Amino acid sequence: MDFSESQKVTTIRGVVREFMAAEVVPLEPTLRHDGFVALLPRLHEVRERARQTGLFAAHIPEAYGGAGLTLLEFASMSEELGRSPLGHYVFNVQAPDVGNMEVLIEHGTPEQKSRYLEPLVRGEIRSCFTMTEPEFAGSNPVWLGTTARKDSGDWVIRGHKWFASSAEGATLAVCMAVTNPDAADPYHRASMILVPTDTPGFELIGNISVMGERGGDWASHGEVSYQDARVPLANLLGAEGEGFVIAQERLGPGRIHHCMRWIGVCERALDILCRHAATRELAPGHPLGEKQLVQAWIAESRAEIDAARLLVLHAAWKIVTAGARAAREEVSLIKFTVARTLQRVLDRAIQGLGGLGMTDDTPLAYWYAHERAARIYDGADEVHVESVARRILRGYGMRTR
Repeated sequence: MDFSESQKVTTIRGVVREFMAAEVVPLEPTLRHDGFVALLPRLHEVRERARQTGLFAAHIPEAYGGAGLTLLEFASMSEELGRSPLGHYVFNVQAPDVGNMEVLIEHGTPEQKSRYLEPLVRGEIRSCFTMTEPEFAGSNPVWLGTTARKDSGDWVIRGHKWFASSAEGATLAVCMAVTNPDAADPYHRASMILVPTDTPGFELIGNISVMGERGGDWASHGEVSYQDARVPLANLLGAEGEGFVIAQERLGPGRIHHCMRWIGVCERALDILCRHAATRELAPGHPLGEKQLVQAWIAESRAEIDAARLLVLHAAWKIVTAGARAAREEVSLIKFTVARTLQRVLDRAIQGLGGLGMTDDTPLAYWYAHERAARIYDGADEVHVESVARRILRGYGMRTR
């Protein structure tokens, strides 16, 4: 494989890094002390300036108004944006919108693209994805209680969802609901349906308190109720009964985005640790970095970050060259490997900074609270570990479920 970075990617990294340092990082103290909602007026202004870089909605093809970056090119951009909690939002490449846009491109009708995709790409509206349910194990994505039945040209949706990230303020919800309960294959029982959030019967019950914070607007996780919410049959996204298949298509590239964002978090955390180790004196003339244990933390973090990045780029390369289905094992590998790397790097950085690491004077404590979920969402680590092991063991003739 060619590990060189193209001139285009190098230029993108430079543009994004300069913009982030000048426009985004200075907003972080307000985020940590006052929350996301307090920043919205300033974020709207910064988003307009981000648009001028030509990298707004960078993952979207130019034909739909984006910058047209390839998966590998956007992976590098995502790493740079990940160095700040606000980076992806400012450039309109934040989850869950990033995945919903991609699904609309692949499976949306012309009318759906006109009504929802185009304003999403322009950053005029936001969306959420409602799949996880409190009553059913999130590790079993085909076990859903939410149903959608046909009635007089409409879908009538009834169910209960939670962890609908960014539901507050969203214009559109993508709902996973069982439409074909009698299908022999459980993976073909659910469909994706587009539900405008002003639909009667759609209710945002409230934001879930996560790690002591309810958040607000985009930075939130909502609990949603569908009480006979009625939308036209034309709001079906893709083919009926193909909701799980589409979700898997969505999650493959989505995990590349997430993992590269996590690597950006790791890079910023390591940078904070190194700066502190080089300047913090334990005694006159004796910086913290003299301690061999601290040196080990730095070296181990550097090695783990670099290894994780190569693993993610290889997975992205496999998706591009062989398709998402062929890269299922690689995608599972990066999901649990990078999530665990993230936790270790953050923990070392906080330990190295001591009391300072626990404060909100750096982004470390914010990430420590908000990114613990990395080992849970998009498939818990344990699910991916088992999935990889089963595929390996099949090669040895072992029969697995």
